[in-house]
Amino acid sequence: MSNFSTFECQVDTHEDRVYRIARSYLKDTPTAQDVTQEVLVKLWKHQEELDEDGLMAWLTCVTRNACIDKLRARQRRRKAVRVDADGLDRVDDPYREVVALREVQGLKYKEIAETLDMPLNTVKVYLHRGRKKLQAQLDRALDLAVA
Repeated sequence: MSNFSTFECQVDTHEDRVYRIARSYLKDTPTAQDVTQEVLVKLWKHQEELDEDGLMAWLTCVTRNACIDKLRARQRRRKAVRVDADGLDRVDDPYREVVALREVQGLKYKEIAETLDMPLNTVKVYLHRGRKKLQAQLDRALDLAVA
């Protein structure tokens, strides 16, 4: 049997189980589907090294590790968003408002100028200064987290 047909048989046999394992860890269907695909890609890359007897144990281990990686990444993103929000809260108005409109809401400079009824160049200056102040806040927060 060719490598591809062997792989197809392995996918048919194990894909649902890999997905169920991922879903039980992640409680999130799209992310569990992503992990399932990642695990199947790893299976394809390592199929020559694996024997059928230990395949399910290998798939379970790889799936579990991939799920843990996703959960850690999710936790880091949430923490980063909290730090960003906290840092932005500490930036003085009007800089905070301009930065929030640009970075959070994604407005263009001209839209910000119209929304806040201020000249376009003022928006650019406030955005530059606000970003610098936000960066200083984030640097302080990271220094405290490391210390």
